[in-house]
Amino acid sequence: MGLLDGKRLLVTGVITDASIAFSIARLAQEEGATVVLTGYGRMSLVERVAKKLPTPPPVVELDVADPAQLDSLADRLGEHVDGLDGVVHAIGFAPASCLGGGFLDAPWEDVSTAVQVSTYSLKSLAVATLPLFGESGGSILGMTFDATVAWPAYDWMGVAKAGLESASRYLARELGPKKIRVNLVSAGPLRTMAAKSIPGFHRFEDAWSARAPLGWDNTDIEPVARSSVALLSDWFPSTTGEIVHVDGGFHAMGV
Repeated sequence: MGLLDGKRLLVTGVITDASIAFSIARLAQEEGATVVLTGYGRMSLVERVAKKLPTPPPVVELDVADPAQLDSLADRLGEHVDGLDGVVHAIGFAPASCLGGGFLDAPWEDVSTAVQVSTYSLKSLAVATLPLFGESGGSILGMTFDATVAWPAYDWMGVAKAGLESASRYLARELGPKKIRVNLVSAGPLRTMAAKSIPGFHRFEDAWSARAPLGWDNTDIEPVARSSVALLSDWFPSTTGEIVHVDGGFHAMGV
């Protein structure tokens, strides 16, 4: 029996087969889950990547900044699954002005986009999928990058992640009575497409390799995927509002 046998999951954020979301979807399927993906923009690209999964899943279009698509999401998902037991929020975006060292210059218009897509969308996605959760509840899981400190070049995305971490706690408070757990995985730096969009990303990598007591392989997404699948399973029944660090122990070390 797999860890997610019988579970129905929605996984967002699959862009390439090197993305964290793809690895989560792959491992979830291997552990028995039925998976549906969402895509945004170049849907044909997401559909092509989806075919690389063990069982090619359906792909539903979703722009988390589009109220109409959010309002219709539950109905459109209902064409493929009869409910949900888990949702993976792996969505983040910031305009170029919000990254790379221009913290003091980024205009509110760009900052607001980063916050809406990277922070507020966790709440938007939770509300949009809520009708599909049954009486037994389930799990909502998001991805963060340690927002307790300021990182070079991360700028307003760091602020957005801090908001995401706070939003996850408030969602845990609101959805707990419905038996829905809300947690985040805080991963170390990985060479995904999202990472490539961050100027000076190598500075993160250099720091990690020297300080993480367990070491850190920035090309190995498997540890993050395994931790995510565990949190989506029934093996963490009383864990919510939590941030689980999967970073080789970097976060716990001093200089």
